[in-house]
Formats: sequence, structure tokens, C-alpha cells
Amino acid sequence: MKRIACLFKILFFILFVTSVASSCDPPRDDKYIGIQLWSVRGDMSADPEGTLRALGEMGYSFVEAAGYSNGMLYGMEPETFTSLVEASGMDFVSSHIGRELPAEEDWDEAMQWWETAIDAHARAGAGYIVQPFMPSSAFESLDILQQWADYFNAIGELAQARGLRFGFHNHAIEFTTVENRVAYDFLLENTDPGLVFFQLDLYWLEVGRDEGVGYCEDYLQNYPGRFLMYHVKDREEVGASGEMDFRPAFENADIAGLRYVIVEVEQYNYEPLESVRISLDYLLDADYVRADYR
Repeated sequence: MKRIACLFKILFFILFVTSVASSCDPPRDDKYIGIQLWSVRGDMSADPEGTLRALGEMGYSFVEAAGYSNGMLYGMEPETFTSLVEASGMDFVSSHIGRELPAEEDWDEAMQWWETAIDAHARAGAGYIVQPFMPSSAFESLDILQQWADYFNAIGELAQARGLRFGFHNHAIEFTTVENRVAYDFLLENTDPGLVFFQLDLYWLEVGRDEGVGYCEDYLQNYPGRFLMYHVKDREEVGASGEMDFRPAFENADIAGLRYVIVEVEQYNYEPLESVRISLDYLLDADYVRADYR
């Protein structure tokens, strides 16, 4: 009996020490971090409801869509899509939609397309729409870039009239030089800050920097208040390459005007849902990422 009593005491001591050690571990802060659904596009196509539920359960707070077409989101009425997102414990904040610069004779038709898209997102309750691309033809001259800047201003005006904000998402090509001007700088300087914000993709900025463009801090400080959203991206999962230094972008967040942090993963070492989980964990553990920027 004494031996049994002794074993119980040892077991109790082990459980007590384990409990104390666990309670001393600092909890990770809940952080308002979103996911660009292009990261899990295959899963969204196969099972949107289950995919959204999984993203909410792993700790994402909001989504940025990438599935708009003809007034529908992922083949659903806008209100239905939002209901699925909210049932998963997340918010529908932003959406990637896009259309190339129209020819002059097609301008009215293009603006009608945008009005339909803006109406769908207003019905869905999203606050932001983002053009996620520019074709290589846009960088042939400053005159063409100016046409794109005017186009963005016009879309921004339509969005603002419905209570939405319009933005532009970069890749690496925007950091090329056109007639001795960096195209991204030109767009920043020739779009109306009241109508067009910029969603800064930190990975593609790094790729562009390798081509001779300035550092992230330069953009944030030279164009304060223009960068309402960051796409936090790496070559694969966020943090996987060991080559991306995200700290400067977050240390300059107030200057940037940052409101939303969005994970995007396009290359994977794991299944997409696991990759976005790893990426979220990286940012939840990062001491330089605040809980909320809104």
C-alpha cells in the first residue's frame, strides 16, 4: 500500500509541475489576420463551406475573396457567400476582382461591368475591392501608365459612391522602369489618394527590390497613408524561406496607414490548408505583429 501511495504522490507531483509550466507559457495573442482565398482555390472550388469552416477554426479572422464572376461570388449570391463566411466565424472584408484597361469605345461597357461588381460586393457587405494585376502592355510607356492611373481613379470614384474603397495589388512587374520612372512610383503619384489605395505585396516588393527598387521602408515613408493592406507572402509558406524580413513593414505600419494583414500562399510544401495554417501560426507568434490595425 505504501508503494502505491508513493506512486500516486509521484504522479500527482508530475501532473502539478506540468500544469504550472503550461500556465506559465505566455498565450499567443488573438490577432485580426485574414486569408486571401486564392491560397486555397482548389479547396474553395471543391468544398467552399468546409474550407471556410476550416479556416475559421484554425484562427483566421477574415477573408479576401478571389472568386467573383457575373455578380456572383464562388457561384453564390453575394449574401449567401457572406453568410457562409460569417457562419465560419470570420468577416468578409475584401475581394480581388479585375478587368483590363478598356479601349475608348469600350469605356462605358467597362464602367457598367464595374458597377455590377461593386453592387455585388456592396450587397455582400465587403468594404474593399482590389484590382490584382496589370498586363505587361501597361508598362510600354508613361502615357499608357497614365491611362491606367486615370482608369483606377474612375473605378475608385464608382466604389466610393457605394461606400467601398478601391485598391491595387502589385506583383514584381510594377517595379520595372518606364522612361526612367519606376512604374509603381508613377502609379502612386498619379492616382488620387482619396480614391485609390495600394495593397502592398511584401514578397513581390522584395523581388522587385532585387531589380534595383528601394526598400520597403522607403515606400512606406515616401507615400504615407497609401498602404491600407499588406499581403504577407513568402516563396512558399510565410516564414519558410528564411529570406523575408517582415519586421520593417510592421514597424512602419502606422506610417503606411495599415489596416488589414492578409496571408497569401501560392507555392506549397504541404497541402494548401496546412500551408495556410503554418503561415498563420508564424504571424501569430511574431512579436512585431499587433493584434489589430483597424
